[in-house]
Amino acid sequence: MVKFLDSILGKSTPSTEDDYMDLDLEAFEQAEASAPAMFVKIAAIGDIKDSPRIKDEIYNGNVVIADISRLKMDKVMYERVLKDLKEVAKDVNGDIIGLGDQRYVVITPNSVKISRDKIGGVE
Repeated sequence: MVKFLDSILGKSTPSTEDDYMDLDLEAFEQAEASAPAMFVKIAAIGDIKDSPRIKDEIYNGNVVIADISRLKMDKVMYERVLKDLKEVAKDVNGDIIGLGDQRYVVITPNSVKISRDKIGGVE
């Protein structure tokens, strides 16, 4: 510790090989490489009570694909849940889009945007 402080303060002594230590960063790099930056989560929403768990996933930086087909039977509930999810997407600067005749909704976190351009298929 004294050698370290001396070197910072300018009172250095010549360094030797014993003053340095080899660090094995391979284990750290492997752990970092195997940890995903985000997950794609699948959800089914049948009620407004399902919204908080989905919102938590978005706030945690994950993408959620939610089946909202059960909400179609209750227009008021459908609109409340979609409003809630749109607010979350806006709050985290993410994105939201409906798919498959509005049976599914995809909500993304910050820095993930959904392209509205279709790849292949009939327009």
